[in-house]
Amino acid sequence: MCTYQTETLTVAGSGKGPGGWLRVTDATVYVDHPAHAMATHTLNIDLLNPAQGPGARVAVELHPDAARELAHAILRSLDAVPADVLAAG
Repeated sequence: MCTYQTETLTVAGSGKGPGGWLRVTDATVYVDHPAHAMATHTLNIDLLNPAQGPGARVAVELHPDAARELAHAILRSLDAVPADVLAAG
C-alpha cells in the first residue's frame, strides 16, 4: 500500500553520483515500491540539486529495518560529537 506520504526539505551537503561530486540542496524522503532494491516497499531518499537538472541526483532505497538502523546511527553519531564542533561547521 502506498501512502504518498512525502517529506521534502532543504539540505546543505554533497553527494557523489555517476558524474562525480555534486552539491545537494534538496531532499525527498518517502516510502514506496522500489525501482531496484529487492523489497516490497522501501524508504527512498533522493538528494538532489534541481538547479543542475535531473541528473544531479543521488537516490537510495533502503529496507525499512535498515532505514531505522541508519536513522539511529545518524543520531548516535551526531550526539557523540561536542556541540561546539558541530556549530563550527
